[in-house]
Amino acid sequence: MRILMVAARCHPFMGGIETHIREVGPRLQSRGHSVDVLTTDPSGELPVEEDVLGMRVRRVRAWPKDLDLYIAPGVYAAIREGTWDLIHFQGYSTFVVPIGLFATIRGDLPFVLTFHSGGHSSRLRNAVRGTQQAMLRPLISRADRLIGVSEFEADFFSARMGVPREQFAVIPNGAAMPTPSPGVRVDPNLIVSSGRLERYKGHHRAIAAMPEVIRRLPEARLHVVGTGPYENALRSQVRKLGLDDRVTIGAIPGGDRQQMADLLARAGLFVLFSDYEAHPVAVMEALALRRPVLVSKSSGLAELAAKGLCRAIPCGASAVETAAAIAREMTTTRLFPDLALPDWDDCADALMDVYCGVMTARSAARGASGNGRLALVPRTAPRR
Repeated sequence: MRILMVAARCHPFMGGIETHIREVGPRLQSRGHSVDVLTTDPSGELPVEEDVLGMRVRRVRAWPKDLDLYIAPGVYAAIREGTWDLIHFQGYSTFVVPIGLFATIRGDLPFVLTFHSGGHSSRLRNAVRGTQQAMLRPLISRADRLIGVSEFEADFFSARMGVPREQFAVIPNGAAMPTPSPGVRVDPNLIVSSGRLERYKGHHRAIAAMPEVIRRLPEARLHVVGTGPYENALRSQVRKLGLDDRVTIGAIPGGDRQQMADLLARAGLFVLFSDYEAHPVAVMEALALRRPVLVSKSSGLAELAAKGLCRAIPCGASAVETAAAIAREMTTTRLFPDLALPDWDDCADALMDVYCGVMTARSAARGASGNGRLALVPRTAPRR
């Protein structure tokens, strides 16, 4: 099967969608399918075409350069000019999606969409989300299948988009990470907060709690991992609180899974105090390495806490309350629940089930109407 994944961002950037594509794309190819990726480049500095882990990645220009709107007219032409059996839209919150959906629907191509929803730091962008979703509803409702990365996300968008819940599949992100390097040991004083440096991600809440955490645990340190527009504000917060020797902020290249695994494996505690997460890859990676996790009780994070995979504190917790929860987690021995975490092979298999179901339904519909001939749909190959 020839599959095109469409996303505003992918390699070399770091994030949940980027990780999802990097993990499932090669696995789909190992099962005998072809995977291309259509994405954007606001900078104009990245290669127009590139081979990434065996996937052909094509980039088109997007504007404006410094905002995450990703207005990319080239997406339309790229989809109309190409030849694929199925298109998978990864994410929904940029202009890439309506442009791509118009091209896909005009070409009568089978397509699925995974929402991969997240929060946003802009009050204006958050305020217009309802309008944006209403405008997308006529296009998204024509999807052959919709995918939520959590039950929360599927329920949320079924209600918001007015699409029957049975049209959704739920396919969680994987939780696999490389084995930590030899000699890597847990540092009981190290706190890690990982994710794009946006205000809604809540890194500032972890930083604000650190003076009280240090009062309770004098050797505690915080490492914030990520890049993004909120970096200068976070660094300023660190300076104002006099935490330069206790808080570090730095990125790990998106493709360096070993370095990320080693950092997470050292963490005494992983935290994510985000306003909104559907099914955060960063949390799943920490859980894969059996690290204790503390999150804000919001959105898909609350779903993970309800399953016993992590602990949660109220979204409005004060710095002192947050510090108390951090100190409690770092001084309490937690037995990791004996629950099977989804891995990326599970994710790829579930996606192939969706793809094949879509192609079978399309073929049956064409056969019933007498339009076109039935297509042969390759089934999922055994894992290698």
